[in-house]
Amino acid sequence: MPQPSFAVISGAQVHEAVHGREERVTAIVEAAYRLHGEGLTVNPDSYFLRFPDRPSDRIIALPASVGGEVNVHGMKWISSFPGNVADGIPRASAVLILNDAETGYPFACLESSIISAARTAASAALAAARLADARGDRPRRAGFLGAGLIARYVRTYLAANGFAFDELHVHDLSREHAEGFRDYLERAGKGEVTIHDAPEPLIRACDLVAFATVAGEPHVTDPAWFAHNPLVLHVSLRDLSPEIILSSCNVVDDVEHCLKAGTSPHLAEQRVGHRDFVDGTLYDVLTGRVTPPADRPVVFSPFGLGVLDLAVAKYVYDRVAATGGLQEVPGFFHEMRRYG
Repeated sequence: MPQPSFAVISGAQVHEAVHGREERVTAIVEAAYRLHGEGLTVNPDSYFLRFPDRPSDRIIALPASVGGEVNVHGMKWISSFPGNVADGIPRASAVLILNDAETGYPFACLESSIISAARTAASAALAAARLADARGDRPRRAGFLGAGLIARYVRTYLAANGFAFDELHVHDLSREHAEGFRDYLERAGKGEVTIHDAPEPLIRACDLVAFATVAGEPHVTDPAWFAHNPLVLHVSLRDLSPEIILSSCNVVDDVEHCLKAGTSPHLAEQRVGHRDFVDGTLYDVLTGRVTPPADRPVVFSPFGLGVLDLAVAKYVYDRVAATGGLQEVPGFFHEMRRYG
């Protein structure tokens, strides 16, 4: 066999591969969801590395394998250190390793914060499009709770998937960050933008609400705020109280993965002792097995599957390779003879 190669793909190369190709990335994410729903993936539990002296920080390992045309194994290693924001650098950083499906040899290391943001936003936009279309009406008033990188990517991917909003609403615990996000939206020319000092008026004003915060426990607790039955993209997973979850139609990406680690659906399960409040998965929506109601809030809670990261990463690798941009590390694998 030829000597295995190993390449490093930078964040700049990842950005070049996915920027402006949001529809393609969304299609890749949809295909990965379908492979997952058909049993052609392996997606073990994520592993959380936590620190006793830094309870808000964590590093997560997401191992996975994707079959079909993707045909790759690998793992994303992503850190979340919220204190970074005050120091002027992003909260999250990540790398992703791709392994050859036949030999198991790793063949690439990719900067993965962009891949993670892209697959998260593509997942949210895909769910929003399919759920809204199933309900028969696309939202025109969107609200973003949390004004960071993920919110920006979600807005971009919603636009790429055909959403056009007459109103945009923003809330963040930092007024400075909310104003920065408002300025970004206004530069993009995406409708009238209103900043709110609290979640309630934003939620009541919007028929699509995207949570992209770093909340560690529920801070939105009143089901009455959702009486107008909005579509909720619960990307950050821990914002909503069990009461809100239990009064809504709930769609998740994967039941076993989503109902753990103190997510809002997990807290709801602990409250009632069952999972009957979960109406189905996004795969069920894609295949027509679940139709969301118009007379209840619809909450999409994606835990974030490693198979999505791998599918997008393999697409990036193939694009970079096709353009001759792979930066290979000579001699990365050294001991290649069994007996020297």
